[in-house]
Amino acid sequence: MTTIEGFTGHPSVRTAVREAQHASAGKEISDIVDANKLQYVDLVMEGGGVLGIALTGYTYVLEQAGIRFLGIGGTSAGSINALMIAALGPPEEAKSEKLLRVLADMPMASFIDGDHDARDFSHALLKKVGVMKLLWKALQIADNLTDDLGLNPGEKFFEWLTVQLKRADIRTNADLLNRLRTVPKGLRLRPGRTDADLKDDDTHGRLIMVAADITTETKVEFPRMAELYWANPDEVNPACFARASMSIPFFFHPFRINNCPNDTARWKKLACYEGTLPDSVMFMDGGIMSNFPINLFHQPYRVPTAPTFGAKIGVDRQHPAAITKPSQLLGAVFDAARHTLDFDFISQNPDYTHLVKMLQTGPHHWLNFNMEDNDKIDLFARGAQAAKEFLCKFDWDQYKNIRKGIADAFLVDSEKGRGSRKGERVTFSTTFSGVATRPGLPVT
Repeated sequence: MTTIEGFTGHPSVRTAVREAQHASAGKEISDIVDANKLQYVDLVMEGGGVLGIALTGYTYVLEQAGIRFLGIGGTSAGSINALMIAALGPPEEAKSEKLLRVLADMPMASFIDGDHDARDFSHALLKKVGVMKLLWKALQIADNLTDDLGLNPGEKFFEWLTVQLKRADIRTNADLLNRLRTVPKGLRLRPGRTDADLKDDDTHGRLIMVAADITTETKVEFPRMAELYWANPDEVNPACFARASMSIPFFFHPFRINNCPNDTARWKKLACYEGTLPDSVMFMDGGIMSNFPINLFHQPYRVPTAPTFGAKIGVDRQHPAAITKPSQLLGAVFDAARHTLDFDFISQNPDYTHLVKMLQTGPHHWLNFNMEDNDKIDLFARGAQAAKEFLCKFDWDQYKNIRKGIADAFLVDSEKGRGSRKGERVTFSTTFSGVATRPGLPVT
């Protein structure tokens, strides 16, 4: 196992920290600050298996540049990082170094905890063995898929995460929420804002972990929607939320919850579900519905008090998918399903292109749970470099002007549309700083 200094002392990481601190010195990055002049943003992180190590490099450099997180969320690996950042201390603390201590000792190889055949198939898949050998290995794990709907139980991951949370004095959902509710000393809006005070949601930490309830076809946000699945949500181990969010289809067993509360009104309110209530629910990786849920903290048609930064693992849609084999078809269908919703949000809200940074992850494989220490450090350094590049480029005043233009255009068009019949759509496409506003707004 490598040391924390192996990550933070890497030459490119040190350079990234130095340049990020220089770029952010005296620079306004948010309108929410505290007594120690720390600036607060929201952060959403994409899922990406073990590539999530790059996310820690990203948050490490942001914290070194005096940035902290109020709203923090993500899917799968992104949700695990979000949970740990929320759990390891109150919002005003820098927590990426604490998370590094966890990562440095993380026994990733043990998370592949299926039987011998399951482990053998997983290793063969990563090594990209020949088709015939892979088919032979696949025949040996047919009973795993038939009986358990996945190769690895995910119990070792759950046990490991539970221990890490207990070390941070987080045993229950109530413990986690109490920590998030800690208000940083002197938290306030910058002078010059027309807002009278901070909104309630901006005065404390918020956590959103996305999971896919495939039993009722519900995109679940934990911990907010925990009451749908547990009668006593305050007593739930938060590791359950992460285990639900990271249940990679067929690689891990689905995460199951039995004896769900029978509350029709609650299901209708929180999930818009009015069907027969399930007694048992099965969760899969939240990425099958929304792998990069950048809309989690979106505040439409107003100038936000803080930006929502997005950390995206890898670069999508660089090349058309090559589809000549059934396996390629299955992969293309899966990728389209997990990305399209998020692509659609950004296409309709193009101002977010100013907030999202792609983290180049190089040759590393997202399912390589046997990753060497040098590869982990490389991923961390890549995330650190991406954060530096983002901070050097980000312009908070420019972004606020873009959002003000969108908000003003919405108000103007709403006024014009008041005479329209209810249900008609008012369409506008005004451009501010090269960014088009959202079209097709319904009039009510």
